Amino acid sequence: MWLHEPTAFGAALAPVGCPPRLSQAAAPLTRAVEVINEFGERRTIHIPAERGLTVYVDKRELVTLMTLGAHPEWLVLGYLRNQRLLDGPEQVESITVDWDVGAAAVRTRGGVADWAERTAQRIVTTGCGQGSMFGSLMEQLASVRVQAAEPLRQSQLYAILRTVREQDSVYKQAGSVHGCALFRGEELLLFVEDVGRHNAVDTIAGWTWLQGEQVLRGDDKVFYTTGRLTSEMIIKAAQMGIPVVVSRSGITQMGLEVAQQVGVCAIGRATHTRFLCYTHPHRLVWDTPLS
Repeated sequence: MWLHEPTAFGAALAPVGCPPRLSQAAAPLTRAVEVINEFGERRTIHIPAERGLTVYVDKRELVTLMTLGAHPEWLVLGYLRNQRLLDGPEQVESITVDWDVGAAAVRTRGGVADWAERTAQRIVTTGCGQGSMFGSLMEQLASVRVQAAEPLRQSQLYAILRTVREQDSVYKQAGSVHGCALFRGEELLLFVEDVGRHNAVDTIAGWTWLQGEQVLRGDDKVFYTTGRLTSEMIIKAAQMGIPVVVSRSGITQMGLEVAQQVGVCAIGRATHTRFLCYTHPHRLVWDTPLS
């Protein structure tokens, strides 16, 4: 079965012109296992599924992603976007995922320009599940500057944190996964979980690439992640043009330096009414006095 228009969360959204054909490869997100607790008692619990997905672009092997498998086609498309291997979704004719062999076949409409040069150098990142970035991506970072349509209000930040807490998630059932979410103001557009936060942000990037300009534009968006704010996470948010990134965890030194450079407001340790703003505080308006 093929999916021409991805299902959006919330209001109906117009997809981009000439979108790729996407398979709908379903896979269980959790698995029931038997464990023995500290009292020697047997019980059945659920753990997250984790499976390898090897990506082939025009029959050439690119990378193997370890993923939960919730939205593999969006994940692959977002990975290609964030690695800047393609300039737009119209360059992709189809993405076919086959879980029986653990492979995703990407067919492009004109190939990937300068394939050898773009994929020659890889940088292993700190992302869970061992993420990677191609070296040329780091070289292009100097040209990235993020702008914001308007500041984020403190009250909106609290609404975002409340919405994330209330999500019906794999984490609540099985733990051991990261969650990422895309907001427009305090409106939730998409919530994604995966075994690695870098996969979750790539999935969101792939989904937004298939939407109309209202969603594709990043200057009015907020990105949320349960994971720490590493350089990889900041770079990927900046590539989508998102000016505010929020995490319930902290930030690394390189993540801080990159956020300062590209203009991203990085907010960490965000839970309930507590948070720390690490960079570009002018993108945040304090409008909720706390006693």
